[in-house]
Order: sequence, then C-alpha cells, then structure tokens
Amino acid sequence: MATRPRPLSPHLQVYRWQIQMMTSIIHRATGIILAFGALLIAAALLALATGSEAWDCVRDLAGSWFGLAVLFGWTWAFAYHLLNGIRHLVQDAGFGFSIPAFVRNGWLSVFGSLLLTGAIWGAVAAKGGWL
Repeated sequence: MATRPRPLSPHLQVYRWQIQMMTSIIHRATGIILAFGALLIAAALLALATGSEAWDCVRDLAGSWFGLAVLFGWTWAFAYHLLNGIRHLVQDAGFGFSIPAFVRNGWLSVFGSLLLTGAIWGAVAAKGGWL
C-alpha cells in the first residue's frame, strides 16, 4: 500500500469553509476591534474632560464619513460579539450542540448582528443624528 505525503499539521487549504469556522474567527476579530474601540472611547472621554475645543475636534472627526464608518463598524462588532457571546453562553449551559443547531445559531449571530446594527443606526437616524 503506497502512502501519500500528508501535511504535518492541517491548514486552511485542507478544510472547507463552514459557518462554525467563520463565527469563531469573526468573534476573535470583533474582540480585537472592540478593544481598539475602547481605546478610542477613552481618548474621546479625555478630550471631553480637556475642554470644549478638544471635544469639538472629536465631534468633527466622528461626524466625518470616516468617523461614521468607524462607528458603524464598531457598532456591528459590538452587536456580533454580544450575540455570539450569548450563543456561547447557551452552549455552555448545554444546549445547541447538534450540528444543525450549531449552524442555525451561527447564522442567527451573523444576521442578528446586522439587524441589531441596523436597528441601532435607524433609531439614531430617527432621532435626528447622533451629534
């Protein structure tokens, strides 16, 4: 029987992309995004404490297209991390371990985060903006 050379360690080329992989990778990435966002919030609070001139600079930056894109992305990262964290808590309680449930709950985290982000930004827009 001939043996084929096999990789020493499986890599991404070996596996077909699945929702389970994506939710894990995105959860880690959104955690990093939230950490950097917390630094930006701390900087904004320092600017607020510094005075109106520094706060006006933060408001102008956050109101620009780039600032709104960053805020939108951070809002989505927060919503996804929250919903996927709830999914993890449910699994820690012993539910949702079957493959169909895992796939369904993964997609619920993804689409739920998009809906939650849209609802948040829709509520902000309904109130006439955030600044």
